[in-house]
Amino acid sequence: MDIVLYTQRVEIVESYKERRDCGDQMIPKFLHACGYLPVPIPNLLYIAEKIIEKLEPVGIVLTGGNSLVKYGGKAPERDETEKRLLDIAMEREIPIYGFCRGMEVILDYFGCPLEEVKGHVALYHKIQGKMGQREVNSFHNQGCFEVKGPLEVLAFTKDGVIESVACKEKNIFATMWHPEREKEFSMEDIKRIQILFKKGGFL
Repeated sequence: MDIVLYTQRVEIVESYKERRDCGDQMIPKFLHACGYLPVPIPNLLYIAEKIIEKLEPVGIVLTGGNSLVKYGGKAPERDETEKRLLDIAMEREIPIYGFCRGMEVILDYFGCPLEEVKGHVALYHKIQGKMGQREVNSFHNQGCFEVKGPLEVLAFTKDGVIESVACKEKNIFATMWHPEREKEFSMEDIKRIQILFKKGGFL
């Protein structure tokens, strides 16, 4: 079974003076349903680089949680690690999928600004665009309304918030919705991940 690495959020536990890497158990469950062996990656850059060299993953997933520091977040080590993961992935031609914060990291990487948005937390809404129409979950306070090349907009909501982007020449795909936060995983989401990681392609 091919390995897919996924990033983790940083939880700050003041009472123990700890900074903990963690993630919802549904994330590896979703990636396993896609047909991969999911392996978490720590927010320690020098270790993350060694893991990539040793395990040779077929894909990397940038997950949700934690705002970027420039937008009020408190996990600079995660910002640094995920930015470097994007560098390495493009250098080594490893496909990347990002969701929620993961998409925000990709947008920021390519110079696309985020803005505060309302009506996008803990609900379902419809999206449209090159991906067609469907209803997806939404758990984000920030959004993007315009992208720069080489990113391409694949989906957006009626209020103009961009919900999915891709950089086909670099095998990067991202969504603002959480594919793991469904009672039953969407086969459309699963197929998109499989095509991205197996073929470096897009559905």
